[in-house]
Amino acid sequence: MNLGKTVFAQLFKFLPIYEFRQCVQRYQGTYKVQIFSCWDQFLCMAFAQLTYRESLRDIEVCLRARQEKLYHMGIRSSISRSTLAYTNENRDWRIYADFAQVLIQEARGLYVHDSFGVELEQTAYALDSTLIDLCLSLFPWAQFRKRKGAVKLHTLLDLRGNIPTLIIITHGKIHDVNILDELPLEAGAIYIMDRGYLDFGRLYTIHQSSAFFITRAKSNFDFQRLYSLPVDKTTGVQADQIITLQGFYARKDYPEKLRRIRYFDAPNNKRFVFLSNNFTLPALTIAQLYHCRWQIELFFKWIKQHLRIKAFYGTSENAVKTQIWIAISVYVLVAIVKKRLGIDHSLYKILQILSVSLFEKIDLYQLLTNLKYTLPTEEPYNQLKLFA
Repeated sequence: MNLGKTVFAQLFKFLPIYEFRQCVQRYQGTYKVQIFSCWDQFLCMAFAQLTYRESLRDIEVCLRARQEKLYHMGIRSSISRSTLAYTNENRDWRIYADFAQVLIQEARGLYVHDSFGVELEQTAYALDSTLIDLCLSLFPWAQFRKRKGAVKLHTLLDLRGNIPTLIIITHGKIHDVNILDELPLEAGAIYIMDRGYLDFGRLYTIHQSSAFFITRAKSNFDFQRLYSLPVDKTTGVQADQIITLQGFYARKDYPEKLRRIRYFDAPNNKRFVFLSNNFTLPALTIAQLYHCRWQIELFFKWIKQHLRIKAFYGTSENAVKTQIWIAISVYVLVAIVKKRLGIDHSLYKILQILSVSLFEKIDLYQLLTNLKYTLPTEEPYNQLKLFA
């Protein structure tokens, strides 16, 4: 007797199936496909992310061992390593990239009122990138150094909820500053980045889009101070200045005024110099916002530790991007479930619980909130009562 849906099936009920089918149709994901649909592929790869599978063979063995449960989990096709390898290599990765964006938009709506440590009405984004090392002999398309391969994840992180709103996957050779050309700029938003993105021409584009940026100045930064604003040095802010750039090319790229803030971090005994085009926020708030940029470093560390994006199931560029985008989808899905069910646990704890419970038939909310659960004891409806 079926006592209910598996945890896996309950979890993936939170996914918008109609939007997934639209993504599949957009890139002709059903072309000449008779078995093992895009949905089957997504579920198998998501299962691998949730249960930390090491290889395609590992996925095949684990799912075949529970063959009787696969249909109720939503997987309609038989599982084989060769089929998974073929689909990962040939099925367009943009299907899963677009679907991840659908989930990201849903998650951002759920976390829009969350606080990230700074009282701010505008949306604040952190921009950075991380390298994923690859073996050059196995991934020759991802050359980074002479004897080293790598792909780079350029990520724009919404600080409310730590939701990645934009991810661009490139070869390791692509410099971070080039991503500013592909950045969709949102009027009124604040973009926080380190000094690797210091390009005054591109920063001026952000300024002309009515958006704001916060970055750090380099050691050889040349400027002319116009005037200084009063500061409270007990807060760590040592100077708040309105400046213009010196140098022919720098001034040509950014002809308007900038704000320069010098800040001393006493606990860590470090000095920072920030540059911004925002002249209304308090200097201390700008320093605090830059400190929040550390959230994106924690995000990179988290996904590398708890998702399968450092070891890949395929060696082609399409297979690597497919795996990364499905991993991001799983991260965002768990964030959506956490918010919709009102779970207080961290994403790490939720993932750990799910990893050992996917085949169990237990209510998802009860599982994640540690509520006492008992199996139904009613008799089957087709069992007749012989005695009243």
